[in-house]
Amino acid sequence: MDAKQICLLINDEIPKEKLFSAEKREVHPDCNTSWRISPEPFWISQKQLRWFEELGPHLLSFYRACNLLYSQSTRGIQPTWVSEYLDIGKPENVIQYGRMNRFKSQLPGVIRPDILPTTDDTNVITELDSIPGFIGGTGCLSRLYAKLGYPIIGGKDGMVNGFAEMIRSLAKKDDVKLAIVVSDESEDYRPEMLWLANALCDAGLPTATVKPHEVIFTEDGISVQSENGGMDVDVVYRFYELFDLPNIPKTELIFYGAKKRTVLMTPPPKAYLEEKLCFALFYHPALQTFWKRQLGKKAYPFLQEIIPQTWILDPRPLPPHAVIPNLAIDDVPVSDWRQLSTITQKQRELVLKPSGFSEFSWGSRGVKIGHDLPTEEWLAAIENGLKSFEKTPYILQEFHTAMRVRMQYYDFDAQDMQEMPSRPLLRPYYFVVGDTVKLGGIQAAVCPADKKILHGMVDSIIVPCALRG
Repeated sequence: MDAKQICLLINDEIPKEKLFSAEKREVHPDCNTSWRISPEPFWISQKQLRWFEELGPHLLSFYRACNLLYSQSTRGIQPTWVSEYLDIGKPENVIQYGRMNRFKSQLPGVIRPDILPTTDDTNVITELDSIPGFIGGTGCLSRLYAKLGYPIIGGKDGMVNGFAEMIRSLAKKDDVKLAIVVSDESEDYRPEMLWLANALCDAGLPTATVKPHEVIFTEDGISVQSENGGMDVDVVYRFYELFDLPNIPKTELIFYGAKKRTVLMTPPPKAYLEEKLCFALFYHPALQTFWKRQLGKKAYPFLQEIIPQTWILDPRPLPPHAVIPNLAIDDVPVSDWRQLSTITQKQRELVLKPSGFSEFSWGSRGVKIGHDLPTEEWLAAIENGLKSFEKTPYILQEFHTAMRVRMQYYDFDAQDMQEMPSRPLLRPYYFVVGDTVKLGGIQAAVCPADKKILHGMVDSIIVPCALRG
């Protein structure tokens, strides 16, 4: 088959997989995806694959260290301002959920970083997601491209098998039944989670994707209605954000079941592990001894190379002799955030975004690129970040430019292949299995080169990654 035939074949297979709701798309009526279709995957080298395989265990170590840092901060072993930062804007019930002994040592079962391969041949991790979307989407695309003979990272079923291994490891048994609970806020992802449930059933792990109100609670446990009738549930996969709890029915019953150990829940309800400001804590001078000790001689320098400098936009005034660590403009240390409002467009290669626990903290919502904004809008973004501190803290990060690549896609309007100058965002999916992680697959969102914010937009090419050579 030629490139055009491959793209049309993939387009024909997507509706058979029931991966998306067509009515939510703003694309050509003949296109069955919400992205551009490429005839081939995104290629990575053996060296890059080794890097991704090394990254996973280091990110698990980072999560463990963040979990310990928060716990020790609440007990006064580490500075109390650490947990105060991580708890800002959260209602008391969310804070208490995260501190329950039941969840004390639990970490997210899925780890997905956003990785920018940069112009200077390095990789930068812009953020971590512990409730990532497109698990089913990446699994489906991995199967489709693997059928075409491409050597997909993780293999054709790496995503499905990795997810299944994570659930079985959490339950500490092979005979386990799973409910994937998807909220209305995450409705766009329901079709791919239905796909994942069907794939898991085929792999021998009975699974149902349900809405929160469809969960049935008793003192003995939790059950759901599946296509095959009622099913008692051993594990609940929480596919909803903690900021949305007031809008989600039966969440208290699910938490009650998890507390009483009648059901397991993943990811654990630890809002502090979903905060982007953890990257700022990683660079805080007062915490360097902690990070070096907990991460060790391999993970600490590895993460230092890939985590961009990050700061918490804290509006509280500093004493006259103090400065914001590692932040300077033309070698002049910054001691007041409003100094950033007067810098030139060239100087403000910075990213401003909400840290977490907000409807604006996922899907690239709320992200502002300093050198992409007029001065007035940049000033307004800084002021908004400072004013939002007590409810939703914002972080500031160094901006890094992704490398340029060229990829083909099928243009439904022109009915022919096109080549697009692009910048890639790579998203590996790691599944926690026991004390280690398994790389299930890597998704590439390859965006038009003129876009500053890279994400799974309609104009992007989305494909799985494959090993070149």
